[in-house]
Amino acid sequence: MNPKPKMRISQLFAFFALAYLLTPQPSSLIPVSAAVAADYPTRPIRLVVPFAPGGGTDIMARSLAQKLTEALGQTVVVDNRAGGGGTVGVETVVRATPDGYTMIIVSGSYAANAAVYKLPFDSVHDIAPVALVGETGNVIALPPSQPIRSMKELIAADKAAPGKLNYGSTGTGGFTHLITELFNQLAGTKMTHVPYKGTGPALSAMLSGEIQVLFGSLPSTVPLIKQNRVRGIGVTTPKRSPAIPDIPAIAEAVPGYEAVLWYGVWGPKNLPKGIVTRWNAEIRKALKAPDLQQRLANEGVEPSDSPPQRFNEVVKRDVAKWQKVVKIGNIRAGS
Repeated sequence: MNPKPKMRISQLFAFFALAYLLTPQPSSLIPVSAAVAADYPTRPIRLVVPFAPGGGTDIMARSLAQKLTEALGQTVVVDNRAGGGGTVGVETVVRATPDGYTMIIVSGSYAANAAVYKLPFDSVHDIAPVALVGETGNVIALPPSQPIRSMKELIAADKAAPGKLNYGSTGTGGFTHLITELFNQLAGTKMTHVPYKGTGPALSAMLSGEIQVLFGSLPSTVPLIKQNRVRGIGVTTPKRSPAIPDIPAIAEAVPGYEAVLWYGVWGPKNLPKGIVTRWNAEIRKALKAPDLQQRLANEGVEPSDSPPQRFNEVVKRDVAKWQKVVKIGNIRAGS
């Protein structure tokens, strides 16, 4: 009887290769992009807000989370991670696994921080832009106890006693800090900066009289204006806001002044394209819902209907703008 033929080396290699491919591999060895199931999402999603509750970004996040929960079939949980003017929450997401279960919504402060801080990440290249959600502005707000009733009176009061008026912000290097500093630079005022950890705490400080001025976001401040709890005297957008048409644009008294506040959603770098496309589509669909459109209109937010690339363009534009303000104002982290 003839002995069985020996297997060639090439045949052995093919045999073991096939066996390896047919054997289930540990998830840690599979690239994230390949590990993402076609039926994404299969568990709750965390939407990080890099600020304390109560601010414009938080309000926007909670409005979107409700719609996205319905659309994606999984709960989208808002997770407030305040600190460092927004950088703490941002870095949390930058370092997260790019699997679509940790996302973030940021405001114009994101670009402002890039102009102030030496960050351990690249604000443009270390993220996966998903959607520019909407654009709005801020409003100069004062407590009713303040006798100032117009921008001209505000400028005159500060020049009569430079530095006496305190203005609040969401933190050093944050959006509200830089847009108020831009006002100081163009109007020739010298209001004193008092940083807080988010819009909520800053609003509370103004309501209590701890500070006299706050360039509050329209979503968080308009309701207070309509309730006569604060007085609005100027909006940062180029034109008046439909939400509070009786309040003039700052540019009407300070030529050249403009500061647009935007909201955008992104995920960690290398987020699978399919997830980016899904989120962009669902956000754009949510923004067309009549109830959400009405809610945003009441708060002075104009919804955006744009692809992910538009978000990158806006960030690049604003980083350059705020770098100029930072340089002129000699603004440094912790100042």
